[in-house]
Amino acid sequence: MVKNELVQRSPVRLLEKIIEGGLKAGEIGVLASPKGIGKTSVLVQIALDKLLQDKKIIHISFNQHTSYVQSWYENLFDEIAKKKQMENERDVADSIIHNRVLMNFSQESVNSDTIRRALKSMIVEGGFKADSIIIDGFDFSLAERGRISTLKDFAKELGMSVWYSCDINSESRCDKHGLPLVLKDFEDLIDVVIELESKSAHTELRVIKEHGQYHPEGVVSLDPKTLLILGN
Repeated sequence: MVKNELVQRSPVRLLEKIIEGGLKAGEIGVLASPKGIGKTSVLVQIALDKLLQDKKIIHISFNQHTSYVQSWYENLFDEIAKKKQMENERDVADSIIHNRVLMNFSQESVNSDTIRRALKSMIVEGGFKADSIIIDGFDFSLAERGRISTLKDFAKELGMSVWYSCDINSESRCDKHGLPLVLKDFEDLIDVVIELESKSAHTELRVIKEHGQYHPEGVVSLDPKTLLILGN
C-alpha cells in the first residue's frame, strides 16, 4: 500500500469521524484512562497519521525519556507498515523522522513560560511549522487553569491543535456527564475528551465530550495485542 492510500484508509479517519473531523487550530483534545490502557499508543498513532501526511508534530513527554517515546514511534510504525503491507517502508520511515521533534520536561521544575518560549523558538525562529502538539504524561491535578488557557491561545495563534493524555483510575470521580473531575476546572478550554476503557477482548475509546456535546454516538476500539486502532 502506498503512503497516500495508507492515509486515506487509516483508522484515525474513524476517530476523526466521531469528533467532527478532528481537532482544529487552537483546539484541545484529552485522552483519559488509567495507566497502561493505551493512551500513549493512540497519541503516537494520531501523530504518525499527521507525519504520513507530511505534516510536522512536536511530542512533549512529562513522564518518559525521549528514547522511550522514540521506540513507541518505531514499533507502531513497523506494526502499521506490516499490517498494511506498506511499499518502500524504510524510505517512508526515514522521511517522516525529519517532521517530528521529541521533547522531555519535568512538570514540577519547568513552568509554562519556559515551555512556550522553547516551542516558539523552534516553530517561529527555527521554521518548524508544527501542525500538532502531543503532550503525554501531564498531571492535570497539578495544573493551573492559566497554563492550559495560555497554551490554547498559543496554539490558535500558530495554527496548531493540542492532544493531551490524562491519567485517571477506577476510583476517580466524574460529573453527571462522565467527565473526570480532574478535568472539571478546564472543561470550557477542552474541546474533546475521550475515555479509554479496558474490555475483556479489546480497549474501547468512548467520546465523553465533543465540541460542546456529551456522549455523541460512535466507539473506536484498540487491538489488545498491537494497541493499534481497529479499522479498515
